[in-house]
Amino acid sequence: MSTTQTNKEIIRQLYEEGMNKRNMGLFKDLVSDDFTGPLGEKGPSGFQGQIEGLIKAFPDIQWKLEDLLGEGDKVAVRWRWQGTQTGPFRDIPATGSKIFNDGMAIFKLKEGKIVDAQVQTDRLGFLQALGAAPGASPTGKQTHKDEVNFIDKFLVPPAAKEEFLERMSINRKFLRQLPGFIEDAAYEYTDGNGNLVCVTIARWKNKEAVAKAKEAVQAEYKREGFDMAGMMKRLGIVIDRGIYIELVND
Repeated sequence: MSTTQTNKEIIRQLYEEGMNKRNMGLFKDLVSDDFTGPLGEKGPSGFQGQIEGLIKAFPDIQWKLEDLLGEGDKVAVRWRWQGTQTGPFRDIPATGSKIFNDGMAIFKLKEGKIVDAQVQTDRLGFLQALGAAPGASPTGKQTHKDEVNFIDKFLVPPAAKEEFLERMSINRKFLRQLPGFIEDAAYEYTDGNGNLVCVTIARWKNKEAVAKAKEAVQAEYKREGFDMAGMMKRLGIVIDRGIYIELVND
């Protein structure tokens, strides 16, 4: 069997055995310690954490592979999953509805293990199906009118990148547990001077939720004995932040 064919079977096993049959122990065999999850988590746990969140909210979730293509050290996969939301997903209460969602990913493998994954899903369709985005309500009511986006933009010197990303991962995990949190995302690029430019966007139910989240974060910093402002100054990180409301064209 060629390396490409072997890699395809590894990804098939990931979905059909690891995810559909809940064999979480299999992730240790299929995901490299060098793998980095969306929040900066390393190794198999960086992959498993995202899957467990879906399974808790959709206990009967099943992924059906629609396409599985391989070339060299990469495998592209397209899937459709379905599941019944019997538990809360982040800040979205259980709806009892059966949800369908499409997604695709490109996996990179090395020595028989996944080292990278670029994933794209129909996030808007997912939120609409849960009634958490415009277009889902039978009455046409806009469910997002009070929602706000808290956006941070960081300019991080090269030497500070590792410590910054570790702290960002800790903060994002904490924020996701707070009341009023809906979802978040992070984007990055490296400028011509080697600085990391990172933008994080956290969507909240309303401004009041943001205010309470700020209080909770400060309380957590105090409990940890952590000085966020001091870290930013020490590492030379420049930050620009603000609360943004979606601009809707008439």
